[in-house]
Amino acid sequence: MAKQGQADRFHQGTMTDGWRWFGAHPAKKRGRDGWTFRVWAPHAEAVSVVGDFNDWEEGAAPLARKGEIWEGFLPDLPVYTSYKYAVRGADGQVRQKADPYGFHTETRPATASKLYDISGFKWTDGAFREKKAKHPVYTSPLNIYEVHLGSWKKRGNGDFIDYKDLAKDLAAYVKDMGYTAIELLPVTEHPLDDSWGYQCTGYFAPTSRFGTPKDFMWFVNHMHKNGILVLLDWVPSHFCKDAQGLYEFDGTYCYEYSDPNKREHAAWGTRVFDYGRPEVKSFLFSSARFWLEEYHIDGLRVDAVASMLYLDYDRQGGAWTPNQYGGHENLEAIEFLRELNTMAFQTDPSVLMIAEESTAWPLVTRPPDVGGLGFNLKWNMGWMNDMCHYLKLDPYFRQYNHKDITFSMMYAFSENFVLPISHDEVVHMKGSIVGKMPGDYDNQLRCLRGFYAYLLAHPGKKLLFMGAEIGQWHEWDSDGQLDWYLLDRPENQKLRKFFREINAFYKKTAALWEVDFDWAGFEWLVPDDNHNNVVVFLRRDKKGRDLMCAVNFSPNTYTNYRMGVPPYRRYVPVFNTDDPAYGGDGFGDSEAVMVEAVPSHGKECSAAIRIPAFGAVFLRGEGTFPRPRKKQQAKELEKT
Repeated sequence: MAKQGQADRFHQGTMTDGWRWFGAHPAKKRGRDGWTFRVWAPHAEAVSVVGDFNDWEEGAAPLARKGEIWEGFLPDLPVYTSYKYAVRGADGQVRQKADPYGFHTETRPATASKLYDISGFKWTDGAFREKKAKHPVYTSPLNIYEVHLGSWKKRGNGDFIDYKDLAKDLAAYVKDMGYTAIELLPVTEHPLDDSWGYQCTGYFAPTSRFGTPKDFMWFVNHMHKNGILVLLDWVPSHFCKDAQGLYEFDGTYCYEYSDPNKREHAAWGTRVFDYGRPEVKSFLFSSARFWLEEYHIDGLRVDAVASMLYLDYDRQGGAWTPNQYGGHENLEAIEFLRELNTMAFQTDPSVLMIAEESTAWPLVTRPPDVGGLGFNLKWNMGWMNDMCHYLKLDPYFRQYNHKDITFSMMYAFSENFVLPISHDEVVHMKGSIVGKMPGDYDNQLRCLRGFYAYLLAHPGKKLLFMGAEIGQWHEWDSDGQLDWYLLDRPENQKLRKFFREINAFYKKTAALWEVDFDWAGFEWLVPDDNHNNVVVFLRRDKKGRDLMCAVNFSPNTYTNYRMGVPPYRRYVPVFNTDDPAYGGDGFGDSEAVMVEAVPSHGKECSAAIRIPAFGAVFLRGEGTFPRPRKKQQAKELEKT
């Protein structure tokens, strides 16, 4: 009855732990140790297990049909045995398929699954997970370092570094640099390096490029022991058409839509999951829960959500099928995402479920019971596009594009946003982050410091792709490694020092993260100074303490920049991107700036500060402004 119950859940689309039942698992039968195998192939004529142990001979180790599921037991097979399923379709063709629920795989270019027992790893991250549960992301600092494991760093001979050595180096680096989390481009097994993991074949297998599944568990555990959250990019939006993968698994459309107007993403050369098929939902729910539960992953960034939501996404010439109401919304995908997020929060109430959603779809980060998709964070792609456009402009023309740095506040609190400067911004001839800035390299470094200060000060959580913190010259090369040699140069050493110290400042300054998703944490002081390319605003913590953030996107220095301010006694400088220790000239206020009884910008009092070219300064409001007598106020006005 238990097995029948499992099958029922699978066919109903409610199975969320499918990896425990499907795939290959150690077992004992009639006193012999071996492995049970179980696979879904609804239209197959026959399924057998093939591998090194039987010379890949179809039919030598047949599985028995139990409805749409095939299962069997094979004795005496050692761990790491390579295997596939030989699936004979109704057309008579035999397709050798990797195990959809396999835990381990051969290393590309080989494509078989490998027998592996994931049980027994000794986790030591309990204290970290308890602490995480007590600090909700909404009122905590979140500064994500996005990493592609294959190209962050390589061995001297160009080989990949394994999970354990990567964990040691990366944890030490990320901790030293002050990031609070890493986000990994997909580690799910994938055949082609150039896909960066976004076209995967192993939804339950960490790529073997860097080691075994337990090696990856060690990686996550080590990150947690160093206080670092681990987020994974996860791809339920499409899958590759490699022969060994999910593609036409039993000779029919199993995992993909049968409707040709839904089935393919032609531009990506991939197939689209059938979100209306219960068995496919069970597969994807199980994959998401698997990483959260078995690998202690802290969150999933769900890739290409927009492509799931719209039936006409990137479909040319009207080749798409409307929903039952005639609209272009994919109702099945919407329901899938809501159920996915509900399941994820039941698995781990502190999980981060992050949507890469590039449109204005409403309520992405609101609960399903109020019509939302149920994510708790969303990448702010509009802000990213505006900023990349602005940063590449000649400074003279920025005055005509001032909305690029202010428009985001029109919708900043409509969702719980992450501000992403990701891998997508440094590939395909887009150049590096520093390379987007105007002027020579020294000037570009100055611009990068000012921009990063603006990113940390803007409402929302933060994400930056690896390499920007060392002033990476070249755009990202997924086949190589970061330009670590730049750290032989004093100016790049100073840049890394800047990133280290401003990240530390961010973490200790509650005004920059405690109220990220509400107007209570933000106030414009100067939003409209397009002629000077300056914005000034306040960030505020829960106790109402203010941090003034002034950012200058022009090449001019401002020695007496006046703005209306709340009635503090003074503003004390607490961070300056132009500090000589970071490669700057030291321009900025070194002493407290006194507030004066001079009306400005609609406020009764004001302050005048110094702002460096292409730089940013942060000042903390202190004390209470003494209410001036009328005669004193008149004299102050005469001075101006």
